[in-house]
Amino acid sequence: MPHKYNADRRHHIARPKRRVTNWSAYNEALRQRGSLTVWFTDDAIAAWKAAPRTTPGGQPHYSDLAITTALTLRAVFHLPLRQTEGLIGSVLQLLGLDLPVPDYSTLSRRAQNLELPAQSRTTGGAIHLLVDSSGLKLSGPGEWLVEKHGTKKRRSWRKLHIGFDAVSGRIVAAILTDRDVDDASQVEPLLDQIAEPVELFLADGGYDRTGVYTALNERYPDAVIVVPPRADAVLSATADTDPIQRDGHIQAIAEKGRMAWHRDSGYNQRAGVEGQIARWKQVIGDGLRFHSDEARANEVAVAASVLNRMLDLGRPNSVRVA
Repeated sequence: MPHKYNADRRHHIARPKRRVTNWSAYNEALRQRGSLTVWFTDDAIAAWKAAPRTTPGGQPHYSDLAITTALTLRAVFHLPLRQTEGLIGSVLQLLGLDLPVPDYSTLSRRAQNLELPAQSRTTGGAIHLLVDSSGLKLSGPGEWLVEKHGTKKRRSWRKLHIGFDAVSGRIVAAILTDRDVDDASQVEPLLDQIAEPVELFLADGGYDRTGVYTALNERYPDAVIVVPPRADAVLSATADTDPIQRDGHIQAIAEKGRMAWHRDSGYNQRAGVEGQIARWKQVIGDGLRFHSDEARANEVAVAASVLNRMLDLGRPNSVRVA
C-alpha cells in the first residue's frame, strides 16, 4: 500500500461518480471505430495511384495517401505488415476495385520517408495546451529474451512527447525522441507543430525551466503558464518591481499551500493529458513496431491521427453525479 505509514493521516476522499449523458451517440461512435469504411476512405481510393514522377528515378506505384491508409489500418487493427497487405487486398476485392496492393516490404520502405497529410483543424480558436511525455517500448530481441528468461531488466525505449488541446480534446502535437532527452527541451518543437495561438499552457514540474517560459512568452505573450515550481524555488530578482507568472505561483503556494494552488490555478486540468496517454497505450499500444527512427516518427504521427479521428466520430459527455 502506498504511503502506508501515513494512511491514518491522509484524507479519505471517495472517488467521484460520473455519468455519460449521450450514451446512445457515443455507443454508435464506438461501433464505427471498427468499420473499414471509416478508415478506407473514398479520397484514398481516388488518389491510390501515385502521380507520375518528373525527376530522374523509378516511378512510384502508390501515393502517400495510399501508404498512409495502409499504416492507419495497421495501427487500428494491430496487424503485422503482411496481414495488412492481406487486409487491403481483400477490401479492394470486395469493393470490386482494380487497384494494386502494396506488399509488406513496400509499406516498410515507404514508411521511412512518408509525407503525411496535414491534420485537419476542428476549430480555429485558442488552444489550452497540456503537455506531458511517456515511454514507448521498442520491439525486437528484447521481447523474446523476456519471454524466455523472465528477466525484468528494462529494455530499449523511446520517449513520446505529446501536446493535447483541452478545448477540442485533440492531439495537436507529438514528437518521438530518445529516452534521455529532457522534457522541457521539446516544448519549442511541439509549439512548431501548432498553428493556433496558445491561451493556456499546463505541464508538470519537469517543465519548470527558464527556456519554457521564454519560448512561450516570445510566441504568446498573453498566454497563462501554469507549471508548479520546484519545492526549493525562489522569487526572481524583479519579483517586487516586475513579477513574472512564476513569482505569482511561488507566492500563492507559500500563502495557501500547494493543494490549494492546484485547485485555484486550474492545474488539475492536467489530468486530461495523462488520460490521453493512457488512451494511446490502450487503443494503439505501448510500443513501437518499426525498426528505424524515421519510420517510428511516422508511426507516432499516424497513431495521433487515428486517435483524433476516433474522437471526431464521437466523444462522451461525462458529468459528475452528486
